[in-house]
Amino acid sequence: MNHTHRSYLFKHIVCAISLFFISCSYGNKSKTNSNPTNQATNILLVIVDDLGQRDLGIYGSTFYETPNIDAFAKRSVTFSNAYAASPVCSPTRAAIMTGKDPARLKITDWISGWGDKNKRMKTPKIREQLPLEEITLAELAKQQGYKTFFAGKWHLGKKGYHPDQQGFAINKGGFHGGRPYHGYYAPYKNPKLKEGPEGEYLPDRLTQETIDFMLANKSAPFLAVLSFYTVHTPIQASKRHIAYYKEKAKARGFKTGKPVTVKEGRSVTTVQQQNAAYASMVAAMDENIGRLLSALRSSGLDKSTTVIFTSDNGGLATNRKSGAPTSNAPLRAGKAFLYEGGIRIPLIIQAPSQNTRGAVNDTPVTSVDLFPTIAALLAANDLPENLDGVNLLPLLASTTATDDQRALYWHYPHYHTAGWRPGGAIREGNWKLVEHFETGDIELYNLSEDLSEQHDLSKNHPEVASSLYSKLKKWRRYIGAEMPVMRKR
Repeated sequence: MNHTHRSYLFKHIVCAISLFFISCSYGNKSKTNSNPTNQATNILLVIVDDLGQRDLGIYGSTFYETPNIDAFAKRSVTFSNAYAASPVCSPTRAAIMTGKDPARLKITDWISGWGDKNKRMKTPKIREQLPLEEITLAELAKQQGYKTFFAGKWHLGKKGYHPDQQGFAINKGGFHGGRPYHGYYAPYKNPKLKEGPEGEYLPDRLTQETIDFMLANKSAPFLAVLSFYTVHTPIQASKRHIAYYKEKAKARGFKTGKPVTVKEGRSVTTVQQQNAAYASMVAAMDENIGRLLSALRSSGLDKSTTVIFTSDNGGLATNRKSGAPTSNAPLRAGKAFLYEGGIRIPLIIQAPSQNTRGAVNDTPVTSVDLFPTIAALLAANDLPENLDGVNLLPLLASTTATDDQRALYWHYPHYHTAGWRPGGAIREGNWKLVEHFETGDIELYNLSEDLSEQHDLSKNHPEVASSLYSKLKKWRRYIGAEMPVMRKR
């Protein structure tokens, strides 16, 4: 089905009435601040950069090994339909910090983005920083008497907008950079991290800083955010694990430097996990998760600490040339794309008093839900206006998906060097619609039958496509999403 971009001809009064009902449908569901644990807890939030959902054993990887995270999942609730708020990093991180959709925040691309030079569409300008007037998780935690700590990747603004200006009392390594520009081994040359001894490994260092903070604050409630730079490029092997994975790749007959790929428009997608260096980085990350959890148990903090593990977007599986380091298969495409491989992420939550252990919850959830969830853990009642997420804590008591058919939305109106072109998407129930802004084309998939998004059903189910397309456009008007426009030729 092809939908050309049309100008909206609604009268002002019709728009006002329409937007009123839309706001009733979307807005501030998070005000119901239910906390089944009935008490505030310490909070450890772990965000891994560019970690695809299928990069973990618990989510189906058969090449990478993540024994610590897999064991953690067996004591937690794993969300099988967890999504990033965006297919790239900065927008998702802004959503986590504020509970607001990237389109509402006007941070719809990574800071500072790829630009649109010589492209068919002029894309919206983005904010280059998370506004200081936004209430962050750390500021909310400080209001509740919590100690606050941040380690690792920030990527939400330059000087004046770093974690220590956004409510985090301690900041170890968070600045405007989106990756470790000088590599994962010291010297790091990170302006917000004291230099380590030559050869020190960055994930090890950030993990130790986090452990030290938690142990030093056993008697005071704390919010600790460990935001790994790994497994973002540069793909730089962990020296402890690389030999093992080279042998494993060799034993399986994988050809070094020759990933198995399929076409994705003008790009290619890696469809088999076989990169030993990437695997070693995943293994080192998992090893450090084991260190964190061990420190919590040995100190007794596990009885009073909620641990949340997630990622900021799908794995880097698609680019304009062959050789992306990981595969999200059977999910389609990867980072920067609004297909499942670009936005499905891991989400595992363990709260001290939750009723279920080892449960898998199928409810579709998203990064914007983490703010109201953590707000409930903080026992905070005075929440910011216009939150777009919902509190997930009630789902920790459930082993099945809820009956709530809440629609999830994505707005990525930018170009990316991986090959993505401006577009948007909506998921409601098992139906998902993807819109391409350059052409007006839409695609419709039934994820319960076609998780790999190979069969466009828009012509088979025009009524479903029309309904979802209408909801997506209404949501954009409600949220204030800025659209790209065609250039005159």
